[in-house]
Amino acid sequence: MRYLILAEGFSGDPHYGKTMWGVLRYRGEDVAAILDSTRAGEETLGVPVFGALEEALALGPDTALVGVATQGGRFPPAWIELLKRCIEAGLDVENGLHVFLADDPELKELAARHGSELRDLRRPPRDLSTATGANLDVPATIVLTVGSDCAIGKMTVSLELDLEARRRGIRSVFVPTGQTGMAIAGWGIAVDAVVADFIAGAAERLVVEGRERGGDLLWVEGQGSLIHPIYSGVTLGLYHGSAPHLLVLCHESGRDEIEGAGGGPHPIPPLRDLVELHERMALPARPARVVAVALNTRRLDDDAAREAVREAERETGLPASDPVRFGAGPLVDAVLAASGR
Repeated sequence: MRYLILAEGFSGDPHYGKTMWGVLRYRGEDVAAILDSTRAGEETLGVPVFGALEEALALGPDTALVGVATQGGRFPPAWIELLKRCIEAGLDVENGLHVFLADDPELKELAARHGSELRDLRRPPRDLSTATGANLDVPATIVLTVGSDCAIGKMTVSLELDLEARRRGIRSVFVPTGQTGMAIAGWGIAVDAVVADFIAGAAERLVVEGRERGGDLLWVEGQGSLIHPIYSGVTLGLYHGSAPHLLVLCHESGRDEIEGAGGGPHPIPPLRDLVELHERMALPARPARVVAVALNTRRLDDDAAREAVREAERETGLPASDPVRFGAGPLVDAVLAASGR
């Protein structure tokens, strides 16, 4: 697969361009070009940015990936026209938004005529059901990333821990639970698009598949936060459905309030309280414990970031690191020690 990432107006935005940035960082070798007329002629992580579709096509992409979160999760008219042009050029289209392209009669007919495939990453499998208990029989160590808020790097932490484990020769698998992780890994289920009763069943299916893919150590990508007023339901369903043995608590240094919740304030409790909360919320049949803290220190300079790591260790008594900035080694060491490896 060779991606053309569609990122009009957002290729420089790490929040609204989250899918683009994730794929560039962890699957960059499969990206031919980025399309964003506001940054034409520039590069991002070594990938050229074009303003015109025709210019980008010269680099040979076969799939157009929607790399942004549009306003309200829907496609404005200009995007629909761009998607049509991509299909007419023979590109498949991969889409991670809640609006499914394959449900659009015009796009569906156009894709059929040009031999293009419309892949809606958030469309859940049709045969999902409730969890069966198979999650408790998976012969692998299951590690879930949990967080103090949304959009703080749980996917990134899971990917970095998986990369570090595989560098050590461990049979390790990243288990994707959201659209960006799916675009990176090429499989998975976006659990936030699953009927509430079936979220745990979806999570169970994912850890079973992760084992079938050869994982002795499974890193389950976390979603939302147990303390988020909007998204906690997805978080708890994923937690109980994946039935982790161990947890890695993720937090963005300097963030002291839940973002985007409305009706606040919604303060974030101290890390030690979050450790206790997550351990208390584990399944009685599979008690899980937090074994490390992963910090996102992007807002801090190096000295302040190192102090934040030390403070997290003092407060929780657990190993801590920013795995992107300082490496994932201490976190993987903690997981391996706790799992008896």
